[in-house]
Amino acid sequence: MKIALLGNPNTGKSSIFNMLTGMRQHVGNFPGVTVDKKFGIVRVGDEDHTIIDFPGTYSLYPRSKDEHVVYDVLSDKNHVDYPDLAIVVIDQSNLKRNLFLFTQIYDLKIPTVLVLNMSDISARKGIQIDINSLNKTFPSALIVSTTAKIGLGKERLIKAIQEVIDKSCENYFLENACICPIDDQNCQEKEADKRYEIINELITKVQSFSNIQEKESTHAIALDRILVHPVFGYLIFAFVLMVIFQFIFAFAAYPMDFIDSSFAQMSGFLSASLPSGVFADLLTQGIIPGIGGVVVFIPQIALLFFFLAILEESGYLARVVFIMDRIMRPLGLNGKSVVPLLSSAACAIPGIMATRTIADWKERMITILVAPIISCSARIPVFTLLISLVIPKQKIFGLLSLQGLVLFSLYALGVVSALLVAAVLKFLIKSKEKGYLLLELPTFKSPIWKNVGLTVLFKIRVFVTDAGKVILAISIILWMLATYGPINRMAAAEKNIKKQAVQKHWTIQETNQKLASIKLENSYIGIMGKSIQPIIAPLGYDWKIGISLITSFAAREVFVGSLATIYSVNSEENGNMRLIDRMRSEKRADGKPVYSLASGVSLMVFYVYAMQCMATLAVVKRETKSWIWPLIQIGFMGILAYLGALITFNLLG
Repeated sequence: MKIALLGNPNTGKSSIFNMLTGMRQHVGNFPGVTVDKKFGIVRVGDEDHTIIDFPGTYSLYPRSKDEHVVYDVLSDKNHVDYPDLAIVVIDQSNLKRNLFLFTQIYDLKIPTVLVLNMSDISARKGIQIDINSLNKTFPSALIVSTTAKIGLGKERLIKAIQEVIDKSCENYFLENACICPIDDQNCQEKEADKRYEIINELITKVQSFSNIQEKESTHAIALDRILVHPVFGYLIFAFVLMVIFQFIFAFAAYPMDFIDSSFAQMSGFLSASLPSGVFADLLTQGIIPGIGGVVVFIPQIALLFFFLAILEESGYLARVVFIMDRIMRPLGLNGKSVVPLLSSAACAIPGIMATRTIADWKERMITILVAPIISCSARIPVFTLLISLVIPKQKIFGLLSLQGLVLFSLYALGVVSALLVAAVLKFLIKSKEKGYLLLELPTFKSPIWKNVGLTVLFKIRVFVTDAGKVILAISIILWMLATYGPINRMAAAEKNIKKQAVQKHWTIQETNQKLASIKLENSYIGIMGKSIQPIIAPLGYDWKIGISLITSFAAREVFVGSLATIYSVNSEENGNMRLIDRMRSEKRADGKPVYSLASGVSLMVFYVYAMQCMATLAVVKRETKSWIWPLIQIGFMGILAYLGALITFNLLG
């Protein structure tokens, strides 16, 4: 069977899905649209059935792209995802609102199981439901009470799935009910009025209250007055973010360093163990570093989504979205853009993945497009090297480090630029959807740790399997471009170096370094560096910097490694110098230093804007389901990088 899992947002639908499927779940697209569907396998008796977790919706009549999927599927019996059975999850502490969607689905005569979830919250609020009265009103459905966060009611739900198929579905909640045309607002309003009229009568019969609810509501209201306060709400959110990012930066560094060093050691071990040749070089210089480039991001992604899942499960994230919406909306964003943008300060990859919480297509696209402008941790090696190279070590007012102020200014430039670009994109990106925020503040509750764990594992799996394939492929391509070149040109360059080695009595190590340098210069990627020199010369860059710009398209931090390779093979008198000292000694043809204040700061500004991260592009492609948006992103960020670097070089030159 195909089983549809339906319900309002914040009803515990994901908890029901995880309870039934565990890790037997995958992600795909609904046919013809770019909206993700989560589907898994549930075993009922001796048979496996497919269960599809549909986007949360308050009604069959859509107000967003996600909700449109529910309408498209349930209004067309020939749709490939039309269900054989529907499980409708409702929060029994909000029975009136939740019953509206259920009655619509009930009237479609689909075999239906009604899940009264969050029975613990309902009991805590003093809300009592007469299930027998509900059964009499909906004789064609089976009704089950659950508390999914602790796995309570799983067996009852599976038993109900077995039994509901055999029940007749001839009853209606609303006589002569049918799905109104999607553009017939009058029909939809009349149906809603009629349904709520009957639901209101039903609520008085099946629901009763005790005095506990008043106490519970008082505590929740008092807490919300603080969390959504126009002053304290922002301060609390800032504190929460500070704690989260301190954890991410502090604790992700250890496993990332371990992963990085482990892959480096693996490459070194295999390089020493395997017979020299093309396969060994491909494995140790292309494939293993490529896989390492994927795996090294896992700690950051895991920690970020761990904290985001806790914030979402507890109900706090909805409060953050509410208070930030008023600030972000004039810029073409909405409250849900805040967390993805701020998380991009660690890494744009999990930041972009976090935009799935944004329902409005236009606002989500703007968030995805500007997130990589926020300076991520991969830029830190680039900024640190260049600041140390061209910014003097001196104090401002005797207290503030000039180098520290420059680093702060680069991060501030990224934030301000991202917001300004968002404001421009607001007018360029067209959408038929109306940009509004429909949000329910869910009940406060403790996180469901199983859901948190499954969320983290699911996000990691998506990243490794989807983005990882692209990263690995590009790493191999870059290795090939840096290893091979025109045969005659490479042979002539190698012959010339060997001749010089004999004449100048170079050691074997010096000769090998020179050979590596000349091969790089005459490789395909070296030729590319020479070919773009006329384009980058106005920015103050030479062909060696050009090579590093090309190679750092794989990842920004590759810039430093590429320079280390290039400058490790200078003349023998400075062969033992540090990278930064070699860079200081680099001269142009006219004797002027390659790395002046103007060219150094120009490079920093270039890396503030340039979209030089294939992993990010791979994730953008996956999230937008198209290569068009990543190409647009490369284009406008490249233009910003070039113009920003050009203006900087000319102002300081």
